[in-house]
Amino acid sequence: MTTILRIDASARVNRSLSRLLGDLFIERWQQAEPQAAIIRRDVGTQPPPAISEDWIAAAFAPAAERVAKQNAVLALSDTLIDELEQADVLVIATPMYNYGLPAALKAWVDQVVRIGRTFSFDLARGDRPLEPILDGKQLVALTASGEFGFGPGEFNEHAGHLLPHLRSLSGYLGADEIHHVGIEYQEFGDDRFAASKAQAISQTRALAGRLSQSAT
Repeated sequence: MTTILRIDASARVNRSLSRLLGDLFIERWQQAEPQAAIIRRDVGTQPPPAISEDWIAAAFAPAAERVAKQNAVLALSDTLIDELEQADVLVIATPMYNYGLPAALKAWVDQVVRIGRTFSFDLARGDRPLEPILDGKQLVALTASGEFGFGPGEFNEHAGHLLPHLRSLSGYLGADEIHHVGIEYQEFGDDRFAASKAQAISQTRALAGRLSQSAT
């Protein structure tokens, strides 16, 4: 049985395009695998807190030496990492805000990318002391942006930091593969937006069908 962790990061609920793609992906997957387990974490409406000095001190303290207060500070982080550990497929449905990750999604990332849980640190490894702990997952990024032209060679290529950031993080989230479907032109509301939306809907359904078939 496949376990899917779905992260929704849009502050919008009813008009969210990324949530629409997330719904379509899950719906299509469940058509192929009705028994798939879905874990849902909505950081868009319930954002995790930003990490603090106390959080950092607790995270870097050896687990056996943490006091009760430090364990309490890390309780949400432990829960979020437990959810991630269970997942075979990580679906991140997110808009692009100001050319990058929404603050709520960044807060989730900061809670789950944690020494001793999702990566190890060993200076004996030389110039690359960080090593991801989790692996074997598929990462599906379903995105929406108001502008356009963020692809390779396009005029906004170097302005779009959402997908590159997720790619940089993917190893620490345990993802061996990353798949992306995105809607552009949202703020323009013209034929280009309609075409981008229609294409993304089709691609999302096709991606869910393909991945679910390979998983079952």
